[in-house]
Amino acid sequence: MTLLEQLAIVLAGLGAGIATSSIGVASLVSFPVLIALGVPPVAASSSNTVGLVPAGVSGTFGYRRELAGRRRLVWSVVVISGLFAIAGALLLLQLPSDVFESLVPWLILFACTLVATQPRISSYLKRRKADASGEESPADRTEMTPALAAGTAACGVYGGYFGAGQGVMMVAVLAFGLDLSLAVISALRTLAVFASNVVATCVFLFIAPLDWRVIGLLAAGSVVGGWVGAQIGRHLPAEVFRALVVVAGVVVAVSYWV
Repeated sequence: MTLLEQLAIVLAGLGAGIATSSIGVASLVSFPVLIALGVPPVAASSSNTVGLVPAGVSGTFGYRRELAGRRRLVWSVVVISGLFAIAGALLLLQLPSDVFESLVPWLILFACTLVATQPRISSYLKRRKADASGEESPADRTEMTPALAAGTAACGVYGGYFGAGQGVMMVAVLAFGLDLSLAVISALRTLAVFASNVVATCVFLFIAPLDWRVIGLLAAGSVVGGWVGAQIGRHLPAEVFRALVVVAGVVVAVSYWV
């Protein structure tokens, strides 16, 4: 591997780390670079997941202000995502990933539709709830609910089993389940994906081919990118954030058909 190729991987890790913490679609950046540099697809996929774990650490640290005072919600998201990612990883051991691959673009496009339409749908549902309860303004939802737990669990299974587009799906689930700012949603999304990646990494250490040089180079870039992405995600206007998530999700989905 030449010095230029090593630099390309570090920069790919940086870009993927930024994408992870800001809009949640790291697969758009680093994985195609590894394939273009000749890393075998299976090793590229597993090494990419392991190499981006540091982005989750630095991204979470970057969002610490948004997560402050929400300890119960934070731990609920982390534990549910991590535990059900184990179930997804166990499914991966039993079933080939192509069993699910044909559904992936449709799931991502569905999540994109939910992200784009969530403000109107949530506003409509809130008005319906207010009319039914007779309250002028129902209390905001700021804690884990059974419906949100089910959605988080489903995303956790998906993350442990396949993973592409998980960030987009988590944004949709969290935005529908919580009445919190998109900066907080981004922070929780980053945590959920991080938990799933840690579980996947533990599995890959035993069953997957890993290129440790690639992992080290990706990690060097992604640990910086994760923190930078959190700063970007914190300041993105809501409309811009939604637009970027939808566009990135559509690109990922379409890439499966190209």
